[in-house]
Amino acid sequence: MAQSNELTQATHDRLSAELEDLTSRGRNEIATALEAAREEVDTDENGDFHAAKDAQSQLEARIEFLSHTLDGATIVEAPTDGCVGTGSLVEVRFSGSDNTETYLFGSIEERHGDTVDVSPTSPLGTALAGAKSGDTVTFTDPAGNDVSVDVVTVH
Repeated sequence: MAQSNELTQATHDRLSAELEDLTSRGRNEIATALEAAREEVDTDENGDFHAAKDAQSQLEARIEFLSHTLDGATIVEAPTDGCVGTGSLVEVRFSGSDNTETYLFGSIEERHGDTVDVSPTSPLGTALAGAKSGDTVTFTDPAGNDVSVDVVTVH
């Protein structure tokens, strides 16, 4: 059984479109490249053939990943109540720091540009889930230290 993960509708739609494109156009392009490379020379010494086979392996791995991700997905609405949830941009300040950091709360597939994502199942993500601006949350880091984080804003 596929593992459930939360995706916003926009991300689900984007991944579905990518999967459709890869299983149709992508596979057709690889098949064409493989056929052309086979006609050149002996496939054992054919760089184009080996490159096309590598591209085919990468394409099939991405198709498998997308299929698995979408099969186990639960569509969620991005929160509108100011609480941290899938798709939220969360600005936080770690205790002892004057600087803030912004994270995208959700799976890596939810990523927007260069924003670093924080998985809802990570220690920080678990602590942030449901928090609001002004809250302070605490989690235990991998070294066993308790870390406090102030939630500055949630978008």
